Amino acid sequence: MSQQIYPVILCGGSGTRLWPASRRSYPKQLLSLVSDRSLLQETILRFSDSGRFARPVAIAGEPYRFAIADQFLHAGMEASALILEPEGRNTAPAAAIAANWVAQRDLDAIVLLTPSDHLVGNQKALLAGIETGAKIAQETGALVTFGVTPTGPETGYGYIKTGDQIEAAGTEAFWINKFTEKPDLGTAKEYLAEGGYLWNSGLFLFRAKDYLDALERLEPEIAEASGEALAGARDDLDFLRLDEAAFKRCRSISIDYAVMERIDAAAVVPVDMDWSDVGTWPAVHAVSDKDDEGNSLSGPVLPIKTHGSQVRSDGPLVVTYGVDNLAVIASTDAILVSTLESARDLKEAVEQLDKKLPSVTDEKPRTFRPWGWFETVDEGPGFKVKRIAVKPGRKLSLQTHAKRAEHWVVVTGEALITTGDKTMLLKENQSTYIPVGTPHRLENPGEEDLHIVEVQSGSYLGEDDIVRLDDVYGRQ
Repeated sequence: MSQQIYPVILCGGSGTRLWPASRRSYPKQLLSLVSDRSLLQETILRFSDSGRFARPVAIAGEPYRFAIADQFLHAGMEASALILEPEGRNTAPAAAIAANWVAQRDLDAIVLLTPSDHLVGNQKALLAGIETGAKIAQETGALVTFGVTPTGPETGYGYIKTGDQIEAAGTEAFWINKFTEKPDLGTAKEYLAEGGYLWNSGLFLFRAKDYLDALERLEPEIAEASGEALAGARDDLDFLRLDEAAFKRCRSISIDYAVMERIDAAAVVPVDMDWSDVGTWPAVHAVSDKDDEGNSLSGPVLPIKTHGSQVRSDGPLVVTYGVDNLAVIASTDAILVSTLESARDLKEAVEQLDKKLPSVTDEKPRTFRPWGWFETVDEGPGFKVKRIAVKPGRKLSLQTHAKRAEHWVVVTGEALITTGDKTMLLKENQSTYIPVGTPHRLENPGEEDLHIVEVQSGSYLGEDDIVRLDDVYGRQ
């Protein structure tokens, strides 16, 4: 009998290679890059066959918890668990948490560890590859990864050298001879000339017990600490918070280095699944629909005499004229202009920004909260103007401010407002004023998004001037 497969979606990553569209506070898995859905939503729906797959498990960092939960909501899928890491420790500890969680339900069940931010064009091929991998894992106890045939000497991917063919697979699959993590250009060219190498897609499949056994032998500290972190976890709303002290004892290391490179029973299944990690703007350009001039376009953009370019705007109108092979990426607070090839590696640019303007690499102008979002549209001495959107049925915390007053104007929707011991219902074009120090709360009782304009005035307008008196999301 085939064991059920538990997809475990790893929702970490900094997203800086796709700056300025992605930031550390809003990494690329939350972006819609090649369709109307975000990469995370595409990943969630990839395993929606309830007969073969259990509902997905997500492992995410604390800062992304509400955004990840909303992604599941918009995908129409309920997670089996939303597990929160106190801080990132790479993929080997995350895989240990996943294996422990699944083993508590069925020691023989299969874990499918998948990134949240990759693109798969051929779903049918991936599912067939997963079935092959599951057969290998069940019959041999191997830890399985999935390989992609290289299309060029890419230096941003790991490489797998294939060994002997696995007879038990019933189709093409191989034992692994060696891994090489992101070789230099010369080495990558040698691998392609030699043949027998595959790109490592970052997907792993194994029985829960086999990974835990390997970890006990090779990384006993991670095995022990991850087990204790899950045993000491506590429920918090819809989330499962790992024990912080125990999890931080796990060293930060990838599953490739910690386990896969050090075991004999490591297998690879080649899969022609039209895969991309869409990790750079050239990669996004390669997989996107293009106009007759080879341009990939998104948002309010107008290319004139422009060829082979990636032009995207999340804010202002962008017009390009008489240019070729560029990446022009506009946010409301920053614009990237680069040759498309140079945009393959934005590390130097992001490092310089980190030194001079770290907020531009960390935060998007639109800040997301469990109830919706806000963004600053203007500010100066003694004032700040924000746009605020509240989702239907959601509400902000009951709060006070020590140094600022606020004026609220309803633009669309209905607002249920608490000020002191009074409540009022405001509709479009109506407004209210909240004096300094007055307890207040904003709530959306309607069935459509509530949009308001907030004008703050006072001696200090920082986000830390807030005291939460009551909060349904459990924030301090």
